Amino acid sequence: MNKILVFIINLICLSGYLAAQEPDSTFYEGNYSVAFDSIIIRGNDVTNDHIILRELTFAIGENVTQDDLNFNRERIYSLGLFTLVNLHPYRKNDLNFLLIDVKESWYIYPIPFAQLEDKDWKKISYGAFLIFRNFRGMNESIFARVSLGYDPSFLLSYFNPYLDRDEDIFFGVDLLYRTIANKSKIAQSIYGSSFDQKFITGQVTLGKRFGLYHRIRTDLSYRYIETPFYIRGISASDNRIDRVPAVALSYSYDTRDLVQFPKEGMFGFTQFQLNGFGLNDVNYFIFRVDFREYRKILGDLLAKWRFTTRIAAGKLVPYYDFSFIGFNERIRGYYNRLIEGHKSFLSSLEVFQPIIKDMNINLDFVPLIPDELLSYRIALYAQLFADTGTSQINGKPVSIRDLNTGFGIGLTFLVLPYNLLRIEYAFDEFFNPEIIIDVGISF
Repeated sequence: MNKILVFIINLICLSGYLAAQEPDSTFYEGNYSVAFDSIIIRGNDVTNDHIILRELTFAIGENVTQDDLNFNRERIYSLGLFTLVNLHPYRKNDLNFLLIDVKESWYIYPIPFAQLEDKDWKKISYGAFLIFRNFRGMNESIFARVSLGYDPSFLLSYFNPYLDRDEDIFFGVDLLYRTIANKSKIAQSIYGSSFDQKFITGQVTLGKRFGLYHRIRTDLSYRYIETPFYIRGISASDNRIDRVPAVALSYSYDTRDLVQFPKEGMFGFTQFQLNGFGLNDVNYFIFRVDFREYRKILGDLLAKWRFTTRIAAGKLVPYYDFSFIGFNERIRGYYNRLIEGHKSFLSSLEVFQPIIKDMNINLDFVPLIPDELLSYRIALYAQLFADTGTSQINGKPVSIRDLNTGFGIGLTFLVLPYNLLRIEYAFDEFFNPEIIIDVGISF
């Protein structure tokens, strides 16, 4: 049934495309290497051509293979602007052409939401958000969110990936107000019960992209953290209110094909953030490293692995800035176990295989709903995985026995460009089982 559906969809798309071409144009099929004389983009009613062209790994006149086109198709998908991307090479009048055929997604989302905080079904926040993406055709975004329930918040954000088109400068501004339930068990044991802290954060981001894969950025931020009482360590300063200026310098290297669900490439990220500068007796730093690799093993069988660490050190690191495993970072098999310390280490390995390969579904026969919300790219993958990691308090040694290790199997459902759903069955070293239901990719 799936093969019949894919055939019908491809036949419809191909028929429409052939009808738009001149009679003497010829499609390339099978394995080939061709240098294109021209690149044509169709379907980008809002998006500027430059946004698409700057993602390509080749230029006019350079030899390109079918594998190259497949990789570049995923890079265009990674922009998150399109529900359909196809690259059609063809020959006409002794010239080689590449048609990039896209279908744009819906760019304005004024909708209610419900989401899991810290990947925990017991911590559900809800509210409404407004996303206005690509409003000038340059992939800019304005985001506003009001969240109630667990950790209520208000967020206003603006990001421009092409502030200076010639120099590849990007720019962002964020303003966040949030009440956060204390995450540290150590802090809770010191105080004697649970408590909330109020965070107000302003941040400005300025960065530059070098070529296709390299980015550096600087984040300047100021945080106001209010605790209803004063205890040294729960607060970083000598007052129940911390006022923490910070500067962070980051570098990233990203050759992944499809960011939303990578199958090939590498991702590396490192960041150094200095907090406080000695003002109000606050002076500590946070250092992060995250490395991931994705590759094909055999046929459709794929593999990926990751190592990440976070180190917080300095005069006094407040508990709210400890390195946690058990919130955004988790070990499957110990999914609900909280580990905290100044340093955290986490490594993962995963092998995955498609059950239903990527296919495009168009529901444009549904009335009243805009066509941009009726096109989806779907797939189903099965995976085997293993995770291991721990956290360390300064001054305490770490051994292999301190590692928490889990493994298991699972399914990942892709509905792009919107989201992913994972259902996994995991075990710890003692074969105690747990069921995990989560959104987004594991890494």
